[in-house]
Amino acid sequence: MIREFGHQHWWPGETPLEIMVGAILTQNTNWRNVEKAIDNLKQLDLLSFRALGEVPIHRLAEAIRSAGYYNIKAARLKNLIHFIQSAYGGDLDKLGEEETAALREGLLSVKGIGPETADSILLYAMERPVFVVDAYTHRILHRHGLIEEEASYEDLQALFMAHLNDDPRLFNDFHALIVMTGKKYCKKRPACPVCPLINWGPTSPES
Repeated sequence: MIREFGHQHWWPGETPLEIMVGAILTQNTNWRNVEKAIDNLKQLDLLSFRALGEVPIHRLAEAIRSAGYYNIKAARLKNLIHFIQSAYGGDLDKLGEEETAALREGLLSVKGIGPETADSILLYAMERPVFVVDAYTHRILHRHGLIEEEASYEDLQALFMAHLNDDPRLFNDFHALIVMTGKKYCKKRPACPVCPLINWGPTSPES
């Protein structure tokens, strides 16, 4: 995958807060739409912890309209800000000092944040060695005979973390490369003959 795509250097974002916001906005949409929403937040001077906490939810929703599901995502952003305020006094440095397992548990307690979003925040914003799993990960591993179709998020995450060094940079690049491969080759109708993973894994991919 590196030969095909090169190192990806994810996640685009200038601050941990911007990355956290992006992790929520990218739910069920493409990154181009997220970039538009984040740019709009910056232009409106709303991309700060204080501003996100104070802005009325209807105005926040309008600001992130390009990301889709904007009313739902505005509520989820507010939920995240409330969590950081209540658990860490709004201090992102204190949040960054939290032990990984406890921080993950806290993030998962926030309404609208599931495992993939929580782990994206941990890996990309907090630089913790937590492997992010998504639909592309499941599809690629299943097609190559490494997991059963019913394998859970936790099953896939454990598989990677048991066989890789605890290196956030490695996890970052690996997940990004999986996403690139999934988008370009391992689609619902796979392009197996030209996929860089054609000869990888214990079984041949689906045709």
